[in-house]
Amino acid sequence: MNQFKIPELPYDYNALEPFVNEDIMKIHHDKHHVAYTTNFNKALEKYPELFEKTAEEILKDLANTPEDIKSAVRNHGGGHVHHSFFWEILQPSTENNKPQGELLKLIEESFESFEKFQEEFEKSALTLFGSGWTWLSLVDGKLIIENTANQDSPYSLNHKPILTLDIWEHAYYLKYKNVRLDYIKNFWSVINWNKVKENLNN
Repeated sequence: MNQFKIPELPYDYNALEPFVNEDIMKIHHDKHHVAYTTNFNKALEKYPELFEKTAEEILKDLANTPEDIKSAVRNHGGGHVHHSFFWEILQPSTENNKPQGELLKLIEESFESFEKFQEEFEKSALTLFGSGWTWLSLVDGKLIIENTANQDSPYSLNHKPILTLDIWEHAYYLKYKNVRLDYIKNFWSVINWNKVKENLNN
């Protein structure tokens, strides 16, 4: 039985400063993500055949998940998958960080301009009530911005996420306190657009 594992960060804990500091990254990855993954594995132990699927496939088929573990799969499976996804679309800060080529073209087709996309994404992330995630997802060939509450997943909606921002307070509160907007605006300088493009094309 191959249980799900927490992926190593693709950079050092302090690599994303000043967007996110080292203390937050250590707590976020080593405590929160570990807890989600541990509890996800624990829930699936009653139905070991589910370990034959990818975590994303399990979330896509959430409607058919056994009722007694459905809530745990939604919450802890979502937490495991979303954090694994989030670490990969981040990279150390770079200036003038923008998508290129086909990805930029699709963003412009979907939102008129990259700047308009940024504005709409920031507004969506800022107005998300409570905890959750703001996503850029591909739906029927078009990019949309969507929010999911807690660990609800776009995979369960049969959407294809290509970019996300964690809006849970544990992701930013130690540095930004209640000023969520600063956290959101700093996000643009640490996006790994090559990985986002890869997500689009996979």
